[in-house]
Amino acid sequence: MRSFLTILVFLSSFCLLSAQKDILIKKADLELSARGEVYFSFDYPTEKSLLKKVSVDKVKEGKVFAFANRKEFESIINYINNIEILSSPSLKFEPKMAGSLKDIQTWNYYPTYGQYTALMDSFVNAHPELCSKEVFGTTENGRSLIILKISDNVGTKEAEPEFLYTSSMHGDELTGAILMLRLIDYLLTNYGTDPEVTELVNNTEIWINPLANPDGTYFLGNNTVAGAIRYNGNFVDLNRNFPDPQDGDNPDGNSWQPETIAWMQFMSDHNFVMSANFHGGAELMNYPWDTYAQLHADDDWMQLVSHEFADTAQFYGPAGYFDDENDGITNGNAWYEIDGGRQDFSNYFHHCREICIEISADKKPSASELSGFWDANFRSLINYIKQVQYGVHGIVTDSLTGQPLKAFIEVLQHDLDSSQIYTADSTNGNYHRLIKAGTYDFRYSSPGYITKTVTDVTTYDYEMTVLDVQLVRDLSASEYTINELYNFYPNPSAGFVNISPADNSFSTYIIYDNSGKIVSTGEFQNNTIGISMLAKGIYTIEVIGKLPYRFNIIKE
Repeated sequence: MRSFLTILVFLSSFCLLSAQKDILIKKADLELSARGEVYFSFDYPTEKSLLKKVSVDKVKEGKVFAFANRKEFESIINYINNIEILSSPSLKFEPKMAGSLKDIQTWNYYPTYGQYTALMDSFVNAHPELCSKEVFGTTENGRSLIILKISDNVGTKEAEPEFLYTSSMHGDELTGAILMLRLIDYLLTNYGTDPEVTELVNNTEIWINPLANPDGTYFLGNNTVAGAIRYNGNFVDLNRNFPDPQDGDNPDGNSWQPETIAWMQFMSDHNFVMSANFHGGAELMNYPWDTYAQLHADDDWMQLVSHEFADTAQFYGPAGYFDDENDGITNGNAWYEIDGGRQDFSNYFHHCREICIEISADKKPSASELSGFWDANFRSLINYIKQVQYGVHGIVTDSLTGQPLKAFIEVLQHDLDSSQIYTADSTNGNYHRLIKAGTYDFRYSSPGYITKTVTDVTTYDYEMTVLDVQLVRDLSASEYTINELYNFYPNPSAGFVNISPADNSFSTYIIYDNSGKIVSTGEFQNNTIGISMLAKGIYTIEVIGKLPYRFNIIKE
């Protein structure tokens, strides 16, 4: 009898669990059918690799909160415990949409897509001497990826550090988008009257992209952000879709999305010294690395900058604001690991210093709260840009001609994991090495020149150290003109890269990996460079020839 009762209890429990699972799956299916993604929580798994199968939003008190598309949800449902389907946090408040551009600039409304693009145009039209617009890509659903450049000489490439702010690559995290629109307005309208703003604009190329995922933001159509989703138009999390220094080209298993490709190209076209991307769902500074457990070479600088932002936001914000995790800052990997994030991509592959800023606990707060976020954060936003002017700055030139050089700069016994930097280009030869106060040895190198080491370079927090360096040509090297460096993303299946110069003047090439190490050299054969020997990754080709030609790199 006891055995029979035991079997009966077991079968009853099994049937109950099965019924509960069926209800769970049906509930998830409704969300996935309506929105293409589902938000849910579950117990922190004993196997951490399971977290890579979904898009983790946050980890709190032993619970994981995550998003998933249909494929991701089906891959994890049988391996995690205590799943609860939740309402998406972006649906907490009904958005108050603007009726006009005038409404938007009270900063207590969300714009329609048409108003957003019109407002970006209006900034340029009102301040053409300070502001220019670039559409650097198009989304899956045909919307524009728009970025504005703010500079005192907006049409000229100057020997100044390039700085980048971007927001809302998760389409439902919109506090940062409104703050970026307001920051653009603040910089432009205060230039010439506010000394702090004027100095910033005079000495920095500031680029601002308020909306990095408009398909997610305007999921229900161009006239509302009411149904904004995290993922893009293909239901892919853009902040898991970038090449990863540890997990390769496609860590999420998806092909690169249109937005990802646009950002990869845009970053290659520029030399951003410092940047930040804005998210929502928490209130903290998330500094590198996300994918690595080890610390960034400039971890102490990252913490300095993060504390400055967080401490200022706490001081001017309401009680309890911006104090998540370690008093408002956290190492990304220590919080929870993500792979394929834009932050690690920028830091590793482009030698930038990018931090992820979680700006509001509510992803899409009530419109009436938006001005409060500005009051709490605008000083932090300005201070963060000002940091790009500190550290060691200078110009690298030819000792005889004074010609600016494309050079590689290392901090000895300090740099690792691609923390080294390059001069911005060979037009100006300027470099900008952000670093914590201390005394360091710097090494400068450029093909065809004798490497130079400058010892005992002293830096101070919140101050600029100017160090111009002249390199002596190596007379034992062949006399060639060195062209600019070109980044390319080799197709993993390709065994070569074909180039198309104006003529056949190119003779030899050098290929560097992202730490600056030479991995291949050779001579051109029918304008072709062999790459079959290279591991998948992102490399730099330096072409040596008789004349400085520009050329396209064609992926084969």
